[in-house]
Amino acid sequence: MAHKLVIVESPAKAQKIGGYLGQGYVVESSVGHIRDLPQSAADTPAKIKDKPWGRLAVDVDHGFEPYYVVPKRSKDQVKKLKSLLKDADELFLATDEDREGEAIAWHLLDELKPKGIPVRRMVFHEITEPAILAAAENPRDLDMDLVEAQEARRILDRLYGYEVSPVLWKKVMSGLSAGRVQSVATRLVVDRERERMKFRVASYWDLEGTFDAGSKHEQRMFPAKLHSVDDVRVARGSDFGQDGVLKDGAKVVHLDRTRAEALAGALQESTFEVRSVESKPYRRSPYAPFRTTTLQQEASRKLGMSASVTMSVAQRLYENGFITYMRTDSSTLSGAAIDAARSQVRELYGAEYLPDAPRTYAGKVKNAQEAHEAIRPAGDTFRTPGQTGLSGEQFRLYELIWMRTVASQMKDATGQSVSVRIGGTAATGEDVVFSASGRTITFHGFLKAYVEGTDDGGQKDDAETRLPVLERGDALSAASLSAAGHETKPPSRYTEATLVKELEEREIGRPSTYASIIKTIVDRGYVYKKGNALVPAWLAFSVIRLMEEHFPRQISYEFTAQMEDVLDEIAAGRRDRATELAEFYFGSGDVEGLKTLVDGLGDIDARELATFPVGGPDSGIHLRVGRYGPYLEGPDDEGNPTGKRANVPDDLPPDELTLEKATELFANPAGEEIQLGRHPETGLEVVAKNGRYGPYVTEVLPEDAPKNAKPRTGSLFKSMSLDTVSLEDAVKLLSLPRVVGVAEDGEEITAQNGRYGPYLKKGTDSRSLTSEEQLLTITLDEALKIYAQPKQRGRAAAAPPLKELGNDPVSGQPVVVKSGRFGEYVTDGEYNATLRKDDTVESITLERAAELLAERRERGPAKKTAKKTTKKAAAKKTTTKKAAAKKTATKKTAAKKAAAKKA
Repeated sequence: MAHKLVIVESPAKAQKIGGYLGQGYVVESSVGHIRDLPQSAADTPAKIKDKPWGRLAVDVDHGFEPYYVVPKRSKDQVKKLKSLLKDADELFLATDEDREGEAIAWHLLDELKPKGIPVRRMVFHEITEPAILAAAENPRDLDMDLVEAQEARRILDRLYGYEVSPVLWKKVMSGLSAGRVQSVATRLVVDRERERMKFRVASYWDLEGTFDAGSKHEQRMFPAKLHSVDDVRVARGSDFGQDGVLKDGAKVVHLDRTRAEALAGALQESTFEVRSVESKPYRRSPYAPFRTTTLQQEASRKLGMSASVTMSVAQRLYENGFITYMRTDSSTLSGAAIDAARSQVRELYGAEYLPDAPRTYAGKVKNAQEAHEAIRPAGDTFRTPGQTGLSGEQFRLYELIWMRTVASQMKDATGQSVSVRIGGTAATGEDVVFSASGRTITFHGFLKAYVEGTDDGGQKDDAETRLPVLERGDALSAASLSAAGHETKPPSRYTEATLVKELEEREIGRPSTYASIIKTIVDRGYVYKKGNALVPAWLAFSVIRLMEEHFPRQISYEFTAQMEDVLDEIAAGRRDRATELAEFYFGSGDVEGLKTLVDGLGDIDARELATFPVGGPDSGIHLRVGRYGPYLEGPDDEGNPTGKRANVPDDLPPDELTLEKATELFANPAGEEIQLGRHPETGLEVVAKNGRYGPYVTEVLPEDAPKNAKPRTGSLFKSMSLDTVSLEDAVKLLSLPRVVGVAEDGEEITAQNGRYGPYLKKGTDSRSLTSEEQLLTITLDEALKIYAQPKQRGRAAAAPPLKELGNDPVSGQPVVVKSGRFGEYVTDGEYNATLRKDDTVESITLERAAELLAERRERGPAKKTAKKTTKKAAAKKTTTKKAAAKKTATKKTAAKKAAAKKA
């Protein structure tokens, strides 16, 4: 029976669209790309294997024509599509409305080769019944300029990867890969770490005061900071360079601790007055609806989602008809979407929050994808999050998109900003000025619906700081004045959100590919996550060094951005694909091509590429990137320059590998044993080691020990170190868990050291101990007294925090340090993270606390195990006789493209 065949990319999309189109249509998926360049020698057609360019599968000598193959995973699906096409009287190619989707549509057309039936290009940006029916009624032709642009990008990436990656295999490490955008993204992360390694801390001081405006004010107390001394501004962090020295031309007074404390003392009896009050209106306009990159950034800040998770969740929301297409660089909304958003503003917030005229957001970023609209709830009327029936990640991401869209059609937030200068004279005659600033929001406008997250703990748009109403000349008194010390901080490492932002601002690559690029550099081992921060591995330093020295143009930020402009020109039909690819590969004029660079590399000292001095060139200590990871080499006591070696922990960030840290690693290298002597009872050798999870002691089993025999081990107490641990200490540690005695009910009581600290165990009843030393000293009587006390259940009365650190960059909630049952921990009210061995209440910073909380958040809530029951269904095996088919490569020709364009 004749039908109209509609082909989309995914089965989920096919099912949804099929339900809308109804009878007369058959909707089937291609399951992604059905053709690509061969991925291995086994896939490469025999007819091109012997060609000089055969491994590339791109004929670089004849217009850079690509040779495509249908991979094994797609053969059955292509066969099914061809079968469905036989009974079709019309073909609709309904792939996504961007370059990638246009290319998939062209590959389908070129591979299926429909004969005698019309071929339509069906496009839509949301999967709702009206949108799908409208798309079927208003098809268009294939856009061959978009196909050309996507193909140029694919060939460009192929040439780059297949020419540069083998250089990395030979000179750095086998299995590595290079990529046109991937390598540049890695360089950004490496360059940021280089800045951190060069950074030198600067210390500076100022005064912090609490001032009293007097009893006539309802809010009389307010904070202020020292601004100037004798009309010269006091130095702040931005006045110092990365070298820790004041920048040239900085006209400031640099206070040290001594002078700051002396000044605070000289101001104790001073009187103060308001010297100036500057008030100005505060206005904040709504944020534009989401684009791909802004969605990724906000989902990272607010929901803790990685870019790849965000795009995966958004894909499911799109395919199931909840949101519009999620790969877009447009921030515009359709007229129907604006009406839907304004209707919900009026309904949910009231007419006073609705501006007289609709808001438009017409700006599009450079290198934009071709989708026409911002990411928003699908349909001409919006479902509130509660009306969707969604849950989990899909609910949270939909809610974020819905709030942002509705807020974009609300009124501005308005209020007042106030800046106050307070002056006084010190007993030493110095004239000092303090400054205080405040902000009050009188009408919250769109902030009622949505407040954008911030990076690096910046102030949010809805934050308010109230000051008393002051006038010039008002007398004030200082309730408290104290000297406060500060230190400059190194540049923050990139997070996924800030790396996406940086790539977009530099116009590098396509925003729609950023999620996969970040995933690739993490999966390849170039970058790893420490909390939310992206940290480069030493392997990345070696790769980027090689690229900078031998492929400077290809790793250049500017060149990579320019290539996006070239690809856009091809997409617009203003440049020729073959000409641009020839310049990239063969070069022209003063421009050296990639092929010339690879062929003329000459000798590269692989050892030098993988060697980095630690603590300056005179230290004699070097880090080397080896096959099994990074390690240190340095001089031994006999003068051998490479006599000492020590492995570098995988999770030690490069900027923390100082000369002091290197010396420590040499003293206690991981895996190296410190012999302590023989155990007095077992006679076994006892050694101390520095392991992946910290220092510990263990017994060395004899060679003839049974295979299933395991040596006893014991972690060192926090009060112990490898330098001082003795055999006596080790014997005590190896005795744990220790039997304390037997209770009256016959249950054995043991003292054990666990993940959350020392504790007693009697059957299933556990009780915490206050110190590790108690494990070795507690008696049965003392243990019974502990068990005689009623076990505390539920929450105790909340104790005040030990320290307040500021707001968490992800959750936005206040982070505090508390003392708990298992020691000190940081919390944002939702997640708790125990302080590590080297963390103290005094030294912990907001940045470190955010890292600990991010690590805890990544693990998610504690999972409950449940019994799994697996029902095995008997499957009848069928044998399919495969007819031998000769593999043929599809060579694309200009004539075919012309035909495709006419279809």
